[in-house]
Amino acid sequence: MNIDAQGSLFGEGRMTPPRRSSTPDPESIRGRLDRLLGILRQSETMPFSDRDARMWATVVPNMSKWLPEAEADTIRAAFNHEMERLGAKKLVAISPHRNG
Repeated sequence: MNIDAQGSLFGEGRMTPPRRSSTPDPESIRGRLDRLLGILRQSETMPFSDRDARMWATVVPNMSKWLPEAEADTIRAAFNHEMERLGAKKLVAISPHRNG
């Protein structure tokens, strides 16, 4: 029996993932960072574990790269301020190297 004549078990194109934009939406990023800053501003004690604080220290600068530079700098400074206020050491550079 010829296997090619049998056809695909899953059908043509059914295994192809849906196409998504590779460019993040600045409004979505802005909203996520604003929610994060809101959590920090409302907290009296550190709301994150040490591990999560380190994760956010990586994520915030990377996400902010998709925003205008002045806005990104303001968000990183606010994040640093709130993290320091809550007892974390300085975790995020104010102006990391921007690609593009």
